[in-house]
Amino acid sequence: MSPFFQSGAVTLYHGDLFEVLPTLGGLAVDTLLTDPPYCSGAAGGGAKCDPRLKYCQNGHNCGRVSFDGDNKDSISYGWWSMLWLKLCRKSLREASYAMVFTDWRQLPTITNAMQGADFIHRGTMAWDKGLASRAPHKGYIRHQCEFIPWGTLGKCANRTDAGPFPGCLRHQVRQDDKHHMTGKPTALLLELVQICPTGGMVLDPFAGSGTTLVAAQTSGRRAIGIELSEAYCEIAAKRLELLASKGPEAIARPQKRSAKKPPPPCSAV
Repeated sequence: MSPFFQSGAVTLYHGDLFEVLPTLGGLAVDTLLTDPPYCSGAAGGGAKCDPRLKYCQNGHNCGRVSFDGDNKDSISYGWWSMLWLKLCRKSLREASYAMVFTDWRQLPTITNAMQGADFIHRGTMAWDKGLASRAPHKGYIRHQCEFIPWGTLGKCANRTDAGPFPGCLRHQVRQDDKHHMTGKPTALLLELVQICPTGGMVLDPFAGSGTTLVAAQTSGRRAIGIELSEAYCEIAAKRLELLASKGPEAIARPQKRSAKKPPPPCSAV
């Protein structure tokens, strides 16, 4: 399958991971690091509403493009997660890492899916977003953390090159560094990719706006990304182009590449 974009040791494919990944034979991945749709939401169908409504609490989405795959109930989400994890497992080396972003509602579902896909669940990292994180009202405790359950394919090998690694990572969300509606801070991914050995390969089957790929390229890792949305492939490709031409300081919210007509932004809600 032809890549959507390639820069140095980083390759991005456009398509469904269930269709793309089986065509990429011979991969020897050291770290699975990904941020799939959470399919989360409050009681009453929050998991099934348009992401532009669910993730834009202040009434504006800053022109960010919506995305598919965020509308499964808990049971179907668990089965689906186990299927894609099991598929990714085939591309991983023995003793490789698996790290999957999730929230407090879906944390048990993801840890179960990891074990159902024959990873050994080793623990859960917390991403502390800081006091800017939202709460429904002043009587509430803030949803200040999202979570990154992690495991290994087989043993967890002793390391001589790095580690042990932090279990709580503190990074605030900055709007000038947020390229996807549910995008994670580049600094957070730069910290997480350090778990992958230097020169190793990272796989992100839900590449989104390419933050994992940017972090991998910046830190001297190889990376394979797969993204369903062509609009987000364009954004990821532009970020990687900027990184290659101008260095890490140039990674800001990008313009669309001139080679293709940019998709229209979703309307503010």
